[in-house]
Amino acid sequence: MTHHRRGLRRLLRDDALLTRIEADWRTAGLSEQRLAMLTYAVKLTLHPADMVETDVENLRNHGFSDVDILHIVEVTGYYAYVNRIADGLGVSLETWIPGD
Repeated sequence: MTHHRRGLRRLLRDDALLTRIEADWRTAGLSEQRLAMLTYAVKLTLHPADMVETDVENLRNHGFSDVDILHIVEVTGYYAYVNRIADGLGVSLETWIPGD
């Protein structure tokens, strides 16, 4: 997942925050809104059958619009799909992608 780390590093532009997120995103100092989003995404990824309306309501209570929530679900679902396809086919990371 080195390529994901590089992408996050590029977006954050804060190596200390990246290190804290890698250690434990729950205690990394993220905003309550981002914590709610990530908690939702983790639950959707690991326990999709357990999702309930209150999960969506919690995101709304943290300031996310219905369109925002749709985007969170789409991105979470897309990453799950793509990673499972790659894992299922034994796809390796391309050699042309540079390291850190």
